[in-house]
Amino acid sequence: MMAKATQWKVDRVGELTELLSSDGIIGIVDVAGVPAQAMLEMRSTLRTGMTLTMAKKSLFRRAWNEAGLPEEQLETMFETAQQPMIVHSNSLNISQLFQQLEQTRTGRAAKEGDIAPEDIVVEQGPTEFAPGPIVGELSAGGIPAKIEKGKVNIIKTVTPVKAGEVIDGELGLMLDKLDIKPIEIGIILCGVIVDGVVMPPDVLSIDTNALLAQAVANALAVAVNAGISNSGTIPLFIANANAHALALAGQLDSSALDDELVAALEATPTVTEAAPTTDAGADEASSEEAAEEEPEEEEAEFGGLGNMFG
Repeated sequence: MMAKATQWKVDRVGELTELLSSDGIIGIVDVAGVPAQAMLEMRSTLRTGMTLTMAKKSLFRRAWNEAGLPEEQLETMFETAQQPMIVHSNSLNISQLFQQLEQTRTGRAAKEGDIAPEDIVVEQGPTEFAPGPIVGELSAGGIPAKIEKGKVNIIKTVTPVKAGEVIDGELGLMLDKLDIKPIEIGIILCGVIVDGVVMPPDVLSIDTNALLAQAVANALAVAVNAGISNSGTIPLFIANANAHALALAGQLDSSALDDELVAALEATPTVTEAAPTTDAGADEASSEEAAEEEPEEEEAEFGGLGNMFG
Protein backbone atom coordinates (compact mmCIF):
# COMPACT_ATOMS: atom_id res chain seq x y z
CA MET A 1 0.00 0.00 0.00
CA MET A 2 2.80 2.39 0.90
CA ALA A 3 4.68 1.50 -2.30
CA LYS A 4 1.64 2.34 -4.46
CA ALA A 5 1.18 5.68 -2.74
CA THR A 6 4.85 6.49 -3.14
CA GLN A 7 4.84 5.49 -6.82
CA TRP A 8 1.80 7.68 -7.43
CA LYS A 9 3.64 10.66 -6.00
CA VAL A 10 6.73 9.89 -8.08
CA ASP A 11 4.65 9.69 -11.25
CA ARG A 12 2.84 12.91 -10.41
CA VAL A 13 6.08 14.77 -9.71
CA GLY A 14 7.43 13.48 -13.02
CA GLU A 15 4.40 14.86 -14.89
CA LEU A 16 4.72 18.23 -13.16
CA THR A 17 8.46 18.38 -13.83
CA GLU A 18 7.88 17.74 -17.53
CA LEU A 19 5.29 20.49 -17.63
CA LEU A 20 7.54 22.96 -15.83
CA SER A 21 10.41 22.15 -18.20
CA SER A 22 8.38 22.75 -21.36
CA ASP A 23 8.44 25.90 -23.48
CA GLY A 24 5.99 28.71 -22.94
CA ILE A 25 4.68 30.72 -20.02
CA ILE A 26 4.60 29.18 -16.54
CA GLY A 27 2.68 30.71 -13.67
CA ILE A 28 0.76 29.98 -10.49
CA VAL A 29 -2.96 30.65 -10.03
CA ASP A 30 -5.15 30.42 -6.94
CA VAL A 31 -8.58 28.76 -7.11
CA ALA A 32 -9.41 28.84 -3.39
CA GLY A 33 -13.13 28.92 -2.70
CA VAL A 34 -14.21 28.11 -6.25
CA PRO A 35 -16.97 25.45 -6.25
CA ALA A 36 -16.46 22.47 -8.57
CA GLN A 37 -19.27 23.45 -10.94
CA ALA A 38 -18.09 27.04 -11.12
CA MET A 39 -14.58 25.79 -11.83
CA LEU A 40 -15.83 23.76 -14.78
CA GLU A 41 -17.68 26.77 -16.15
CA MET A 42 -14.63 29.02 -15.74
CA ARG A 43 -12.31 26.59 -17.47
CA SER A 44 -14.75 26.28 -20.37
CA THR A 45 -14.41 30.02 -21.04
CA LEU A 46 -10.62 29.90 -21.38
CA ARG A 47 -8.89 29.72 -24.73
CA THR A 48 -7.35 26.56 -26.03
CA GLY A 49 -3.60 26.48 -25.57
CA MET A 50 -3.83 27.10 -21.83
CA THR A 51 -3.58 24.27 -19.32
CA LEU A 52 -4.32 24.24 -15.60
CA THR A 53 -2.80 21.54 -13.41
CA MET A 54 -3.61 21.00 -9.74
CA ALA A 55 -1.46 19.29 -7.12
CA LYS A 56 -0.44 19.64 -3.50
CA LYS A 57 2.09 22.31 -2.64
CA SER A 58 4.59 19.69 -1.53
CA LEU A 59 4.49 18.02 -4.95
CA PHE A 60 4.77 21.38 -6.67
CA ARG A 61 7.91 22.11 -4.66
CA ARG A 62 9.54 18.79 -5.55
CA ALA A 63 8.76 19.18 -9.24
CA TRP A 64 9.90 22.80 -9.20
CA ASN A 65 13.28 21.78 -7.79
CA GLU A 66 13.65 18.87 -10.21
CA ALA A 67 12.93 21.24 -13.10
CA GLY A 68 15.87 23.35 -11.91
CA LEU A 69 13.77 26.43 -11.15
CA PRO A 70 14.69 28.75 -8.25
CA GLU A 71 12.68 27.81 -5.17
CA GLU A 72 12.27 31.45 -4.08
CA GLN A 73 10.26 32.16 -7.23
CA LEU A 74 7.70 29.51 -6.32
CA GLU A 75 7.52 30.64 -2.71
CA THR A 76 6.92 34.23 -3.84
CA MET A 77 3.88 33.13 -5.85
CA PHE A 78 2.69 30.76 -3.12
CA GLU A 79 2.38 33.70 -0.71
CA THR A 80 -0.98 34.62 -2.24
CA ALA A 81 -2.10 31.13 -3.29
CA GLN A 82 -4.19 29.10 -0.85
CA GLN A 83 -5.13 26.45 -3.41
CA PRO A 84 -2.55 26.69 -6.19
CA MET A 85 -2.56 25.38 -9.71
CA ILE A 86 0.07 25.62 -12.42
CA VAL A 87 -0.99 27.56 -15.49
CA HIS A 88 0.93 26.96 -18.70
CA SER A 89 0.60 28.26 -22.24
CA ASN A 90 2.87 28.14 -25.24
CA SER A 91 0.54 30.11 -27.52
CA LEU A 92 -0.52 33.15 -25.45
CA ASN A 93 1.60 36.07 -24.37
CA ILE A 94 1.55 37.18 -20.74
CA SER A 95 -0.95 39.97 -21.38
CA GLN A 96 -3.39 37.63 -23.13
CA LEU A 97 -2.97 35.04 -20.38
CA PHE A 98 -3.68 37.62 -17.67
CA GLN A 99 -6.74 39.04 -19.45
CA GLN A 100 -8.19 35.57 -20.02
CA LEU A 101 -7.84 34.64 -16.37
CA GLU A 102 -9.25 38.00 -15.21
CA GLN A 103 -12.48 37.19 -17.05
CA THR A 104 -13.12 34.31 -14.67
CA ARG A 105 -13.49 36.62 -11.67
CA THR A 106 -16.98 36.61 -10.21
CA GLY A 107 -18.73 37.00 -6.87
CA ARG A 108 -20.26 34.37 -4.62
CA ALA A 109 -22.51 34.55 -1.61
CA ALA A 110 -20.83 35.00 1.75
CA LYS A 111 -20.74 32.01 4.10
CA GLU A 112 -20.22 31.68 7.82
CA GLY A 113 -16.64 32.63 8.68
CA ASP A 114 -15.80 34.42 5.42
CA ILE A 115 -13.69 37.54 5.77
CA ALA A 116 -15.09 40.66 4.11
CA PRO A 117 -12.56 41.73 1.43
CA GLU A 118 -13.93 45.28 1.59
CA ASP A 119 -16.72 47.24 3.23
CA ILE A 120 -20.07 45.62 2.42
CA VAL A 121 -22.59 48.38 1.77
CA VAL A 122 -26.36 47.91 1.53
CA GLU A 123 -27.91 50.84 -0.29
CA GLN A 124 -31.12 52.55 0.72
CA GLY A 125 -34.13 51.89 -1.49
CA PRO A 126 -36.91 49.50 -2.43
CA THR A 127 -36.48 45.74 -2.86
CA GLU A 128 -38.51 43.14 -4.72
CA PHE A 129 -39.59 41.41 -1.52
CA ALA A 130 -43.24 41.28 -0.45
CA PRO A 131 -44.11 41.95 3.20
CA GLY A 132 -43.17 39.08 5.47
CA PRO A 133 -40.63 37.75 7.97
CA ILE A 134 -37.75 39.11 5.87
CA VAL A 135 -38.31 42.55 7.41
CA GLY A 136 -37.34 41.25 10.83
CA GLU A 137 -34.52 39.15 9.39
CA LEU A 138 -33.00 42.19 7.70
CA SER A 139 -33.31 44.27 10.85
CA ALA A 140 -31.66 41.51 12.88
CA GLY A 141 -28.74 41.63 10.46
CA GLY A 142 -28.30 45.37 10.99
CA ILE A 143 -30.20 46.33 7.83
CA PRO A 144 -33.17 48.54 8.81
CA ALA A 145 -36.25 47.88 6.69
CA LYS A 146 -39.97 48.60 6.59
CA ILE A 147 -42.97 48.09 4.34
CA GLU A 148 -43.70 50.80 1.79
CA LYS A 149 -46.18 50.54 -1.08
CA GLY A 150 -46.49 46.81 -0.64
CA LYS A 151 -42.75 46.12 -0.81
CA VAL A 152 -39.91 45.80 1.66
CA ASN A 153 -37.86 48.98 1.63
CA ILE A 154 -34.33 49.52 3.02
CA ILE A 155 -34.69 52.65 5.16
CA LYS A 156 -31.12 53.90 4.94
CA THR A 157 -27.73 52.97 3.53
CA VAL A 158 -25.73 50.91 6.03
CA THR A 159 -22.42 49.03 6.22
CA PRO A 160 -23.21 45.87 8.20
CA VAL A 161 -19.69 44.48 7.74
CA LYS A 162 -16.44 46.36 7.31
CA ALA A 163 -13.35 45.19 5.46
CA GLY A 164 -11.48 42.50 7.39
CA GLU A 165 -14.40 41.55 9.62
CA VAL A 166 -15.86 38.04 9.81
CA ILE A 167 -19.21 37.62 8.08
CA ASP A 168 -22.00 36.01 10.08
CA GLY A 169 -23.80 33.14 8.37
CA GLU A 170 -27.27 34.65 8.77
CA LEU A 171 -26.08 37.96 7.40
CA GLY A 172 -24.53 36.15 4.46
CA LEU A 173 -27.93 34.68 3.64
CA MET A 174 -29.57 38.11 3.82
CA LEU A 175 -26.92 39.62 1.58
CA ASP A 176 -27.44 36.83 -0.92
CA LYS A 177 -31.18 37.53 -0.97
CA LEU A 178 -30.33 41.15 -1.76
CA ASP A 179 -28.08 39.85 -4.59
CA ILE A 180 -24.95 41.05 -2.82
CA LYS A 181 -22.15 38.55 -3.40
CA PRO A 182 -19.11 40.06 -1.71
CA ILE A 183 -16.67 37.15 -1.92
CA GLU A 184 -14.65 37.26 -5.12
CA ILE A 185 -13.64 33.97 -6.66
CA GLY A 186 -11.98 32.99 -9.89
CA ILE A 187 -8.82 31.61 -11.39
CA ILE A 188 -6.64 34.31 -9.87
CA LEU A 189 -3.15 34.71 -11.28
CA CYS A 190 -0.50 34.96 -8.55
CA GLY A 191 2.41 35.51 -10.90
CA VAL A 192 4.25 34.29 -13.98
CA ILE A 193 7.93 33.77 -14.68
CA VAL A 194 9.41 35.78 -17.54
CA ASP A 195 13.12 35.41 -18.29
CA GLY A 196 13.76 34.08 -14.81
CA VAL A 197 11.90 36.93 -13.08
CA VAL A 198 8.57 36.61 -11.28
CA MET A 199 6.07 39.15 -12.58
CA PRO A 200 3.28 39.84 -10.06
CA PRO A 201 -0.32 40.43 -11.20
CA ASP A 202 -0.22 44.18 -10.47
CA VAL A 203 2.41 44.51 -13.20
CA LEU A 204 0.43 42.35 -15.61
CA SER A 205 -2.75 44.36 -15.05
CA ILE A 206 -1.44 47.27 -17.10
CA ASP A 207 -3.85 48.16 -19.90
CA THR A 208 -1.78 47.41 -23.00
CA ASN A 209 -4.38 48.98 -25.29
CA ALA A 210 -4.10 52.26 -23.41
CA LEU A 211 -0.31 52.10 -23.54
CA LEU A 212 -0.42 51.46 -27.29
CA ALA A 213 -2.81 54.36 -27.84
CA GLN A 214 -0.53 56.66 -25.83
CA ALA A 215 2.50 55.47 -27.80
CA VAL A 216 0.71 56.20 -31.08
CA ALA A 217 -0.25 59.69 -29.87
CA ASN A 218 3.32 60.41 -28.77
CA ALA A 219 4.74 59.17 -32.08
CA LEU A 220 2.30 61.37 -34.00
CA ALA A 221 3.29 64.42 -31.94
CA VAL A 222 6.98 63.76 -32.65
CA ALA A 223 6.27 63.36 -36.38
CA VAL A 224 4.30 66.63 -36.50
CA ASN A 225 7.03 68.56 -34.67
CA ALA A 226 9.67 67.09 -36.97
CA GLY A 227 7.67 67.99 -40.09
CA ILE A 228 7.43 64.39 -41.27
CA SER A 229 4.70 63.97 -43.88
CA ASN A 230 2.57 60.84 -43.86
CA SER A 231 -1.10 59.84 -43.85
CA GLY A 232 -1.37 60.69 -40.15
CA THR A 233 0.36 64.07 -40.13
CA ILE A 234 -0.78 65.62 -43.43
CA PRO A 235 -4.38 66.25 -42.21
CA LEU A 236 -2.92 67.92 -39.12
CA PHE A 237 -0.60 70.08 -41.22
CA ILE A 238 -3.52 71.18 -43.38
CA ALA A 239 -5.72 71.93 -40.37
CA ASN A 240 -2.89 73.88 -38.70
CA ALA A 241 -2.19 75.86 -41.87
CA ASN A 242 -5.86 76.67 -42.27
CA ALA A 243 -6.07 77.86 -38.65
CA HIS A 244 -3.03 80.12 -39.10
CA ALA A 245 -4.43 81.48 -42.36
CA LEU A 246 -7.74 82.31 -40.74
CA ALA A 247 -5.93 83.91 -37.82
CA LEU A 248 -3.97 86.09 -40.25
CA ALA A 249 -7.11 87.00 -42.18
CA GLY A 250 -8.79 87.95 -38.92
CA GLN A 251 -6.29 90.80 -38.53
CA LEU A 252 -7.32 92.36 -41.85
CA ASP A 253 -10.06 94.86 -42.56
CA SER A 254 -13.26 93.11 -43.61
CA SER A 255 -13.38 95.19 -46.80
CA ALA A 256 -10.29 93.34 -47.98
CA LEU A 257 -11.91 89.90 -47.65
CA ASP A 258 -14.29 88.12 -49.98
CA ASP A 259 -17.65 86.81 -48.80
CA GLU A 260 -16.49 83.21 -48.41
CA LEU A 261 -13.60 84.18 -46.17
CA VAL A 262 -15.78 86.49 -44.09
CA ALA A 263 -18.24 83.62 -43.58
CA ALA A 264 -15.39 81.32 -42.54
CA LEU A 265 -14.18 83.84 -39.98
CA GLU A 266 -17.66 84.34 -38.58
CA ALA A 267 -18.05 80.57 -38.21
CA THR A 268 -14.81 80.32 -36.21
CA PRO A 269 -14.78 83.22 -33.74
CA THR A 270 -12.20 81.53 -31.53
CA VAL A 271 -9.65 81.72 -34.33
CA THR A 272 -9.73 85.51 -34.41
CA GLU A 273 -9.65 85.68 -30.62
CA ALA A 274 -6.61 83.44 -30.42
CA ALA A 275 -4.77 85.18 -33.24
CA PRO A 276 -1.50 86.91 -32.24
CA THR A 277 -1.90 90.69 -31.82
CA THR A 278 0.35 93.63 -31.14
CA ASP A 279 -0.99 97.12 -30.62
CA ALA A 280 -4.54 96.98 -31.99
CA GLY A 281 -4.80 100.76 -32.25
CA ALA A 282 -1.52 101.09 -34.08
CA ASP A 283 -2.47 98.29 -36.50
CA GLU A 284 -5.81 99.92 -37.23
CA ALA A 285 -4.27 103.35 -37.77
CA SER A 286 -1.60 101.84 -40.00
CA SER A 287 -4.22 100.04 -42.06
CA GLU A 288 -6.30 103.20 -42.48
CA GLU A 289 -3.24 105.20 -43.44
CA ALA A 290 -2.22 102.62 -46.01
CA ALA A 291 -5.76 102.59 -47.36
CA GLU A 292 -5.68 106.35 -47.91
CA GLU A 293 -2.24 106.37 -49.53
CA GLU A 294 -2.39 103.33 -51.82
CA PRO A 295 -5.98 102.13 -52.22
CA GLU A 296 -5.48 100.43 -55.58
CA GLU A 297 -2.36 98.51 -54.55
CA GLU A 298 -3.95 97.35 -51.27
CA GLU A 299 -7.09 96.21 -53.03
CA ALA A 300 -5.06 94.14 -55.44
CA GLU A 301 -3.00 92.56 -52.66
CA PHE A 302 -5.96 91.71 -50.45
CA GLY A 303 -7.91 90.43 -53.40
CA GLY A 304 -5.15 87.94 -54.04
CA LEU A 305 -5.18 86.85 -50.38
CA GLY A 306 -8.93 86.35 -50.51
CA ASN A 307 -8.60 84.29 -53.67
CA MET A 308 -6.00 82.10 -51.97
CA PHE A 309 -8.48 81.22 -49.20
CA GLY A 310 -11.34 80.89 -51.68
